[in-house]
Amino acid sequence: MLKYFKRLATTFFAAILMISSGIFAQSASATTGATVVLVHGAWADGSSWSPIISILQKRGLKVVAVQLPRTSLANDAAVVSQAIEAQSGPVILVGHSYGGAVISQAGNSPKVAALVYVSAFAPNDGQSINDMISPFPKAAWQSGIVVNSAGYLSISTDTFVKSFAPDIPKNIATVLAATQGPLFAHCLDDKVTVAAWKSKPSWWVYGDKDQIIPPQLQQGEAHAINAKLTVIPGGSHLTLVTHPKAVADVIIDAVNKAANP
Repeated sequence: MLKYFKRLATTFFAAILMISSGIFAQSASATTGATVVLVHGAWADGSSWSPIISILQKRGLKVVAVQLPRTSLANDAAVVSQAIEAQSGPVILVGHSYGGAVISQAGNSPKVAALVYVSAFAPNDGQSINDMISPFPKAAWQSGIVVNSAGYLSISTDTFVKSFAPDIPKNIATVLAATQGPLFAHCLDDKVTVAAWKSKPSWWVYGDKDQIIPPQLQQGEAHAINAKLTVIPGGSHLTLVTHPKAVADVIIDAVNKAANP
């Protein structure tokens, strides 16, 4: 099986698709009218949602995965807003990790029916990601951040494998590390203006072995925004890759209860 992975995992899409092989064969009950807009996190891109996209499409949903420039929270939110406004029906807005801050900023459109946070941050008004994590001890993965001359942050391969993707085969995790997109450092200091979760119903899903965003922080966030919470036992920060069905089920629940009440 590992030889099979090595032969096919030449791109990020192929890598995560192979991890999820066999998961997509499930019954499909069409859900029409809504669009799921997926927002990736830092050090990733839209292809990180590939296993989720396949599941949602089999359920009859329209899906759009954005590509963030990762230059500022405002710029990233603007890209998401464009994707939202391009849809004709209700939108379920989903954000992973840093993408949670982005959907909190961009989700106030009347087209957005619900928010889904996947191993994410949900800042309040006037709050940044760095504000949220400052009360917590510095995590081990933060020592693996690499800063280039332009102020963009990347994660070392060793840190990515050990902390971001500990439950993914190493040869696949190194592909994900190689295809990561750098994040401008100031994105972590940019503050949300008006948090969309104050006016939108919210769902939350995370893995209880997340080494990037402390599970206790995520549990507190979910309770603070009154989100419907799902915890994936043994899940890492990349539950969208390793547990796509569980994450997709949360998104589908949001669609059924918010977009098609």
